[in-house]
Amino acid sequence: MTAARPAPRTFFQRLTRYYSYFTLAFAAFLAALATLEKEGMPRVWIGYMFMFATIVLYASIGLVSRTSKVSEYYVAGRRVPALYNGMATAADWISAASFISLAGGLYLHGFDGLAYVMGWTGGYCLVALLIAPYLRKFGQYTIPDFLAARYGGARGGRAVRLCAVAATIVISFTYVVAQIYAVGLIASRFTGVDFSVGIFLGLASILVCSFLGGMRAITWTQVAQYIIILAAFLIPAMWLSAKHSGNPMPQVAYGKLLPQLSAREAALMADDKEAQVRAVFRQRADDYQRRLDGLPGTWDAGRVALQHHLDGVRLRNASLLEIRSAERALIAYPKNPDDAVAAWTALRDENLARARPITPHAAPFPGPTPEASDIKRNNFLALAFCMMLGTAALPHILMRSYTTPSVDETRRSVFWTLFFILLIYLTIPALAVLVKYDVYTALVGSDFAHLPTWVSYWANVDRANPLISIADVNGDGIVQLAEIVIDGDVLVLATPEIAGLPYVISGLVAAGGLAAALSTADGLLLAISNALSHDVYYRIVDPKASTQKRVTISKLILLGVAFVAAYSASTKPGDILSLVGAAFSLAASTLFPALVVGVFWRRANQYGALAGMATGFVVCQFYMLHTNPVLGGSAAAQWFHIAPISAGVFGVPAGLAALVVVSLLTPPPDAHSRAFVDHVRRPDEAAP
Repeated sequence: MTAARPAPRTFFQRLTRYYSYFTLAFAAFLAALATLEKEGMPRVWIGYMFMFATIVLYASIGLVSRTSKVSEYYVAGRRVPALYNGMATAADWISAASFISLAGGLYLHGFDGLAYVMGWTGGYCLVALLIAPYLRKFGQYTIPDFLAARYGGARGGRAVRLCAVAATIVISFTYVVAQIYAVGLIASRFTGVDFSVGIFLGLASILVCSFLGGMRAITWTQVAQYIIILAAFLIPAMWLSAKHSGNPMPQVAYGKLLPQLSAREAALMADDKEAQVRAVFRQRADDYQRRLDGLPGTWDAGRVALQHHLDGVRLRNASLLEIRSAERALIAYPKNPDDAVAAWTALRDENLARARPITPHAAPFPGPTPEASDIKRNNFLALAFCMMLGTAALPHILMRSYTTPSVDETRRSVFWTLFFILLIYLTIPALAVLVKYDVYTALVGSDFAHLPTWVSYWANVDRANPLISIADVNGDGIVQLAEIVIDGDVLVLATPEIAGLPYVISGLVAAGGLAAALSTADGLLLAISNALSHDVYYRIVDPKASTQKRVTISKLILLGVAFVAAYSASTKPGDILSLVGAAFSLAASTLFPALVVGVFWRRANQYGALAGMATGFVVCQFYMLHTNPVLGGSAAAQWFHIAPISAGVFGVPAGLAALVVVSLLTPPPDAHSRAFVDHVRRPDEAAP
């Protein structure tokens, strides 16, 4: 009698073993670097080791997972277990905006920043309830695939497919530029390379992973990235929490700290020195207003005065430094009165913002008048609405619904995604309060002669537009709160240094930020390349293309899109949260009505879908261009005082109304489309 052979390990068990080994190895790596730092290893070497070790890790996973099979490249073979698909989707979802900028947004705007947290979390509930299970039941490869099948009927829906492809490209491209911008920011800070060089270093990691293995490589990389993201976010937050409250659970402890922060805010508001600094900014704002009122004469007088000053310092043989300073001032002066309007208006508004009293962190919708509070509340609700519906329509997130083995696994995967996102999102508001309390109590009131070294580090990352700056405006040698300017995009990255943690934790946070940006960038680039290669090339241009040719075309497109996105990011088109907000408004306006109505209303037809997508996009885009000063618009043109980042609040109802009205005014969909709706809404039937 022979002994019974042990049962072979399941795929899930093998994955659990691999990622357990990975977690242990990563912890050992951290411990080794901490030991080396204690022994005197230079900080820059720690930064290099973190950056390159993680990039090599992701590239290695991409190399091992390389494939040329269509189902593996597009949907990871549809065999990703729910738990690991949840981790991968969470990493895909926790972008640079969530990891790097959201805590910074809460630090700067207090309660109002919660609109992002509420909107993004609520949006994933919509994904679970309204879209994900039905997409998995459909069982193809892309979002345009789904919309073409739903609205195209027996004729294929070419127009709907092309419209959905265009929307996917615009949404994903806007979003991926923000991620690559974050990659450049992190790489330049922690390796010392130029910002543009940092962008292309990160891009190399993205390409090795997604180029070789598509969705298969991206999935297994994203699981590893989530583990790094979780450690990078929780460790500094737990340290700060223990430091200020004695409780290492930041999600619980920060409630206790809020009253202390409010008391500190009240003390600063009553401080005479603080009022003195804000009065200086008010005076500067008034000066710029006078210059604007006196144009074009003030522009000409200012230019002549600068030229006279330069001539004067040259004639009296002043120091080279003084001459260079006078030359730079003349070069930076507006070239004509039109340029002066834009430049001086921006400077006036900046000084006005710094002259305002402190905004209490915990106060909802604070404003000097009831009308101002109402405007803030309306913008809060509009932003949460756009983030929620935009989440439910992001192509790279919805694509992950196709990668599980069944509809049931997709539902379980959504649960795990929400759980893993929750671990981060419950910590973000706590981290913002902890860092703010630290800055308000430790940095404010300190001596200018003894500023911490992290201030100069971050100020030098971008000399033209410093991410952190502290200037002695009233000349008393003491740091006042109004003299500190911190960019929201660097708060999380600078947190370990602000908290006085070992530098190895700074490297860990940078690795977490890099993982968040790379994981989302991977998913977005794949969404764009799949839309072009599968939906345009294979479905329309060459339906007889071999599987090998389809995958090759997809890889080449991915390469081209990645370089264009990297170039766009190197021009620094805007801050991370603004770019991400624009992508969400566009997604909500263009794709959400067509997706949800397509699942739940059988009467919707392709004419309605085309009208809905086009109307939503045009209204949203028009509002952004018309009201955003950065894009050439004017804030005075806003409807109901709604900020341009929430343009989707107008685009969604416009798109929805167009879809319904045009569907009712045109012939009903054919039997094929109605049968399609019945099919995707029966979860008990087997999915492909």
